[in-house]
Order: sequence, then C-alpha cells, then structure tokens
Amino acid sequence: MGLVAALAAGGLLLAVPPAAQGRRTGPSPAAVAWPAAQRATIPAALPDGTAYEPGVFADASTSAGTAPSRDGKLARLVVRAADGSVRQLRALPSSRNPSFQSLTVAGDQLIWFERTDSGLEVWAGSLRGSGAAHRITADTGQARFYRSEHDLVVADGALHWVASGPAGVTEVRSVAVGGGPVGVRAVPGTWRLLAWPWMVDGVADTRGARTLHNLATGGDVAIARPRKGATDCSPAWCRTVSLDDDGGSRIDLMRPDGSERREIAGDTATTELVDVAPLDRFEVFVRVSAASELTGNAQLLAYETATRRTVEISPDAGSVAYRNGVLWWSTGNQETFVRHSLDLRTV
Repeated sequence: MGLVAALAAGGLLLAVPPAAQGRRTGPSPAAVAWPAAQRATIPAALPDGTAYEPGVFADASTSAGTAPSRDGKLARLVVRAADGSVRQLRALPSSRNPSFQSLTVAGDQLIWFERTDSGLEVWAGSLRGSGAAHRITADTGQARFYRSEHDLVVADGALHWVASGPAGVTEVRSVAVGGGPVGVRAVPGTWRLLAWPWMVDGVADTRGARTLHNLATGGDVAIARPRKGATDCSPAWCRTVSLDDDGGSRIDLMRPDGSERREIAGDTATTELVDVAPLDRFEVFVRVSAASELTGNAQLLAYETATRRTVEISPDAGSVAYRNGVLWWSTGNQETFVRHSLDLRTV
C-alpha cells in the first residue's frame, strides 16, 4: 500500500496528537471541486473471480494489470476495458516467479519490464487492438526501480531507463520503441529519471536531491534545498518533508531555485507518491488519523499548485497509486474492497 500501510503495520500512529484526531481542515470534495473530471469504480476481481491488480490506467476506465489464472498456475498480464471485458496479453508459469513491472502507456501501446528466473526483459503489446505481445530487448542491465512513473520513460521514439553501472555511476539505457541495439550513457553519481530529458540525484542522500541534470544539454540545475528536511524534485517543483517546531510533519513545495515556497500540509500529513507534483499541477498526500492504525486507510488529498486549494479525493483511502496522469486507490478493508480512479488530466 505504501506509507499508510507501513505506518499502520508498525503501530506508528499511536502518537497522533489528540487535537489532530478530530480536526477537519474543510477541503472541498473532489466531486464538488472537479465535477467534470473523469472517474470510475473498478471491482477488485475480474469476471472469472481472480484478484486483479492494476498497474497503469490509459484513462479512468481502461487499465492494464496482473491477475493469476483460476488454478494459480499462471501469472497473467491483462487489459481491462471500460466495459469490463478482459484481454490477455501475457501468461507465464508461476513456477518461473514472473512479475510485470513499470507498466507504461505510449499511445495505443503498453510497454513493461518482464522479470522471470531467466532475467529481465522489456516487452510491448497493444492496449486497444489485437496481436501478440513482443519482446523489445533483453539487454536491460541491472535496471533500478523507484516505484515512479518515470522508471520507464518513452520519449523521442525511444525507451529510457536507469541501471546500476560501475561504482559511483548510473547507466542511462535507451532503445528504439521498435527494438534494436541498446545505447548506454554513463552519468557519474546516483540518479533516477524524471520527465525526459531530466534526471534527479539524491537517491542515496538522507537529505535528498541536490541537482537536476538535463540529458539533452548536459547542463545541471542546482536545487536550493532547505536546511531541514528531505527534498525531492521534478523539473518544475520540489517537495520538502520535515518536522515542524511541535514535532508534527510539514510538507512544503517550492521551485527548484527556492522561489514560490509554500507550506501545503502539516500535522499528521504524509506523502504517498514518489513522484513530485504530478502533471506539475497537484501534490498528492494523505492525512492519517488514530483510526488509520486499525484500517490502514487515510484521508487522500491533493493540493492544486495554481489555485493553492486543497481538495479531498477520498476520506478513507488505501492502496494509493499514480501513473500516466491517473490516480487510483481502494476503499473498504482487505477482505472487501473496491478501487476508484480519477483522471487528473481531465481536471
């Protein structure tokens, strides 16, 4: 689930201040603030009764994700259409310990990393048409994953990802979408990809990011990170998480040069997504309560960078995820739950 589940599992919510437990900040519900936004409710199981785990949404109602076969012998990658119909893209024997990672939408194509006991490969298949899935490359290097939508980036007709290189070096690997030789660019330091052509460092630094690097120009942008807290950035915004003077959490947003800094949340708020300020328009976070220790769920909110308004997406959300402009989460408990999606591109 992410941080909400980790807090609940570790019993770390016992220290929620009494004043914060019952406090309501009064954000507008998303249905009121964004009445035209596309949203959907998705059953937790496929029509055949198997548990479905979405990995990416093409829009609020069309997704791709994983499900076992009914007998448990296969791990399947499927596309679930808006009408509820399901089309299988891949099926691998469970005995090979398969996984489908970093599902990425590129037009009408779905592209992903496929891992088995034999190694890691990049595959692609059609999101909306027919035809068999095909392998793009097996030359992936020691790919690194950060639970970010930028772990696999499609730009300029190519796929890009980072891998571990020699000591102190990050490899930026690229291959044409149609396949071919893999190019490798060595960048000193430890970096992860952002929206192309940007990278950010600070992956191994407890205080977070110091520098944005442009792979197209070779230029660097220094990040004006505050003295306190851990900072992470997109090319447009930086997020700093710290403790305030009363020991509560504090989440700030600012531009990489330190301008336009503003506090967006405090008290028991905590970040839930790796990616900073999705679409350069929203910062998504959760506010936990004493009840979160029992349920693992929390209030899900989004701060609008343009209006400085905070909007409540769900009062009781779990399993929060984001990719390709779509946010999704669950409501209910582990035995009985449904998923909800919200296409932030339509806000």
